[in-house]
Amino acid sequence: MLKTWYFVLLCWLSLRLEANPGLKVRITQKGLDYGMRQSEVKVMTKNFPSYPHCRRIGMELVKQAVLKETFPSWSGQESLSVVKVNYVISRLRINAVDFPETSASFIPGTGICLSVAQASATISADWRMNAWLLKGKGEITVSISGLFISIIFNVSRDSTGHLSTLLHNCQLSIGSVKVKLSGRSSWIYSFLSGYLEKPIHTKLDKNLCLNIKYKIQMMDAQLRKHKVLSQIDTFAQVDYSLLSSPAVFKSHINLDLKGTVYPVGNHTDPPFMPAPFALPNQGDSMIYLGVSNYFLKSASLAYYRAGAFNITISEELATTFSLNTSLLKYFVSETSLSQAAACPVLLNLMATLPPAVSLNADRCVLQITGSVEVFAALPNSTTQYIFTGNLVPVLPTALQSWLP
Repeated sequence: MLKTWYFVLLCWLSLRLEANPGLKVRITQKGLDYGMRQSEVKVMTKNFPSYPHCRRIGMELVKQAVLKETFPSWSGQESLSVVKVNYVISRLRINAVDFPETSASFIPGTGICLSVAQASATISADWRMNAWLLKGKGEITVSISGLFISIIFNVSRDSTGHLSTLLHNCQLSIGSVKVKLSGRSSWIYSFLSGYLEKPIHTKLDKNLCLNIKYKIQMMDAQLRKHKVLSQIDTFAQVDYSLLSSPAVFKSHINLDLKGTVYPVGNHTDPPFMPAPFALPNQGDSMIYLGVSNYFLKSASLAYYRAGAFNITISEELATTFSLNTSLLKYFVSETSLSQAAACPVLLNLMATLPPAVSLNADRCVLQITGSVEVFAALPNSTTQYIFTGNLVPVLPTALQSWLP
């Protein structure tokens, strides 16, 4: 008996682990390249924080680490013949940066690779030095050229269905570092500049990847705070949490989303399961969105349970469109209208079953089974029931591709 229960439990777990998605999203290399270009444009705008989080995945990671970051102060000691010079460099800030060569690509089974080549930057800072019989301070300008950065970060799903990112690898090389000191004793500062280039080169080489790792951790924390249950309107919410970690291929990345629509405040799963479906094997567009029958059926059920298909046509609206009892003589007998002639008509439209939705290759068909209650609005501000009828409207809608 115990073995039987183990078998049932394993079958249930396998069904849960292999749950089919209600929505599928595919981002191609073309879409990744577009995201890179959009990120580069946004970094140069002043209203950068107002852009959506999804657009912040791109070269902005690198630019934040290189362009926006400041570096902590550090001190060191250099030997000039028999004289030891102690120095402190503080308030490092990036003044200018140029990324002439950037690229992004998918790493199958891992995530995304972002790279920058032949980059350059200008850094300014304050410096202070102390040696035997020598003291000084001033400003320092550091010119960096031939900078190369390659970042690979993993994309996965956490236990709550959020997208998660983790730094997988960071490679960095700096072609050259030139230092120029400014102050009163220019000949001394010119002499010291050559000795400061190596420690500054080492410090930048060590800290840039650490800063990038920190930024990716911050982005991961923001992704975990992002709500996977989104409000559609006052009637329904959609759950677009990840069912599994993104599948990364050389040419694209696939995301399987739960895609269940619930009535607001009621997150009971619908009494049907999503069937498996696949996106077409194409890569000409930037993004592909796959919508299943399950998603549409869950939306139909959610709106039905929330009462979205129950509509009342009021006396004011009936008067506007000239809906009155004189129009009903073709549908009901004269006796039922004897006390309601030439009066405005009130209509109560109600869905009696969840609307049936069918999704084909080029169209979506919505069939609503409902009833209509008809009342006459009498002059004495009361209503008179006239009749109840059944309605079965069929609403076909053509589907068109709107993504480039």
